Amino acid sequence: MENIRCFIAIELPPEVKAELTRLQNKFRSSPGGNSPRWVAPEGIHLTLKFLGNVPTDKIPAITQVIEEAARETPELRLEIGECGCFPNNRRPQVIWVGLTGDLTTLDELVKRLESSLARLGFKPEGRPFTQHLTLARISDVATPAERQAIGEAISKTKSDVAAGLNVTGICLMQSELTPKGAIYTRLIEAKLKKNEKTG
Repeated sequence: MENIRCFIAIELPPEVKAELTRLQNKFRSSPGGNSPRWVAPEGIHLTLKFLGNVPTDKIPAITQVIEEAARETPELRLEIGECGCFPNNRRPQVIWVGLTGDLTTLDELVKRLESSLARLGFKPEGRPFTQHLTLARISDVATPAERQAIGEAISKTKSDVAAGLNVTGICLMQSELTPKGAIYTRLIEAKLKKNEKTG
């Protein structure tokens, strides 16, 4: 049976991707800015759950889980927050930008998905959900000095991203790995419950 590599995510509007591009360019010009592997802005999503390689016959059940979680979740507003590193600024491996806004609603959505997907055999995440967008991953060949320079640049840089996003739906995305990078395709989108606050 065929498998597809997929994940559940919130897609970003073009204006947010443009702001993330500007933010990435700011870091590129800082010390050590050539060491990270920068994520192409068109490929940045807010990942809610990575599912891995899934048999195609499971997709209808996953779709039902996503649609049910969406129906129970009101539309929400998110803003781009400050930048940070995993695991920390002293030895960064991943550069990310955080989110602010309706994070309680977002966390409740993730918990709904996790609970229902566990019944389908998907293992729950072993750590709490962290609301972030990945901007770059640091190359394994980066020297300790380069990592330190990157961490210092991150700690001194304000994200100053003006764009936010009104989240009206969640998507099941397919990820195809190619030599030129991953290609993402939206398989389904489930609309969240209408909320007057987000317009």
